Amino acid sequence: MTVVAWILQGILVLMFLMAGLGKTFGSKMHIEGFKKWGYPQWFRVVTGLIELGAAILLIVGFWNDTSAIIGAAILVAVGIGGVITHIRVKDTMKETATILVLGILALVLLIILL
Repeated sequence: MTVVAWILQGILVLMFLMAGLGKTFGSKMHIEGFKKWGYPQWFRVVTGLIELGAAILLIVGFWNDTSAIIGAAILVAVGIGGVITHIRVKDTMKETATILVLGILALVLLIILL
């Protein structure tokens, strides 16, 4: 595995551990976001657990390439869903940028790993 892949994995692990914990445990920002987007709160928790699971797969992926590939693929799907959500409710580019960039980083990692 290349140094670039390790760096991307590290960034994605940190970002999605924070985001997943915030969603799972109900930070005010995430509760309000899911209300704004018209999603039920149980979906916030499920999304958070998926993000945490993907981050854990990326951590394991430092030793096992298959885990990293699966984790990155899950985060690509999360990124696509997040971007679609922001577009659907006509959020600004500033509101959409974080998940867009993270989704792209996950895609780049996936391509490197394949």
